[in-house]
Amino acid sequence: MADPMAALLPLSDAWSRLFALAPPPAIERVSLIDAAGRWTADDVRALRTQPSADLSAMDGYAIRFADLPGPWRVIGESAAGRGFAGAVNPGEAVRIFTGAPLPPGTDTVMVQEEAARDGDVLRLDGEGPAMHGRNVRRRGLDFSESDWLVRSGERLTPARLALIGAAGHGSVAVHRKVRVAIVATGDELVAPGAPVGATQLPETNRLMLAAQLADLPVTLVDLGILPDRRDALEAAFRAVDADLLVTSGGASVGDHDLVRPALEAAGAVIDFWKIALRPGKPVMAGRLGGAVVLGLPGNPVSAFVTTLLFVRPLIAHLAGAADPLPRTRTATLAEPLGANGERTDYLRAELHDGRVTASTLQDSAMLRTLARATCLIVREPHAPAAHAGDSVEILDLA
Repeated sequence: MADPMAALLPLSDAWSRLFALAPPPAIERVSLIDAAGRWTADDVRALRTQPSADLSAMDGYAIRFADLPGPWRVIGESAAGRGFAGAVNPGEAVRIFTGAPLPPGTDTVMVQEEAARDGDVLRLDGEGPAMHGRNVRRRGLDFSESDWLVRSGERLTPARLALIGAAGHGSVAVHRKVRVAIVATGDELVAPGAPVGATQLPETNRLMLAAQLADLPVTLVDLGILPDRRDALEAAFRAVDADLLVTSGGASVGDHDLVRPALEAAGAVIDFWKIALRPGKPVMAGRLGGAVVLGLPGNPVSAFVTTLLFVRPLIAHLAGAADPLPRTRTATLAEPLGANGERTDYLRAELHDGRVTASTLQDSAMLRTLARATCLIVREPHAPAAHAGDSVEILDLA
């Protein structure tokens, strides 16, 4: 009987079905210092106004604009965290420093480079402020209390964390880190650095995958290298305690490709298998107990590309991202490309000065070509031939 999952699944359908396998992410509250790279689980409003008072943007003198061109009598000083306590009357000025509150009665700051002071007498020594309110950061310039600052599902970048902290928060609700178990399969594989026999290969997909996930909120569980034995694979899969299990190798249709039958023997339900994608057609997805399962090809380039397209977006989805899919942009082709076939193609390429050139060799086992690539050219199924100077979609790698 033909395999009902043998038809190649379009990439967009694979993403939809993969995300549908994921359970709702759990929520926790963490300190801001521990929230970097996480996704917010709730909208964040400002608890205070920033700045909370009119502040000086420069070192100089706080004056009334109407008193120009002076002179003035200096009656005190205002510094950050230590403002001037009194009021300022017409004809008076206060020495002021950057970040200090503007004293009551003043409305403008004259920079010190345009001021000449003799004791308490201050005179204009230049053109002076050009307008009322010059060199003043008005109260609420950045944000006001109750303003929306960060929306649910946005990633907590350094700038957003600083904004949330400035808004009066010391912690934030986020989706918890994703536990990711990774495993490689194959009798021919040995650990990197170990002696390599004539029929063996160093196993690099796990370390490559770990590096690809280094900026994401994950806890990695390394299950190591498993042999091509169904009993060993099944036992390891039954013992998995993770949100996501990522396997590498053994996902195709050969006699030694045992990952799918071992997963099913361990209780997994496979949702889809084989995608209209190059490289990376034999991607498999399903559920094993409480974990989502992603079976990646063993060829390193295929594993790399499918990690970009499926593992990273799924983790972002599990971690609460509102927009988890990879983003492409356009570049100009430096050399022509032939017409594409029935699969979405991701071509290793190099980008120089806005012009992109596909690598000559696209074999999915060639790590050197991958290491030199700075982007992937995205070719839609049945795309016609493209010429030098045409615009193409690219996915940046760095």
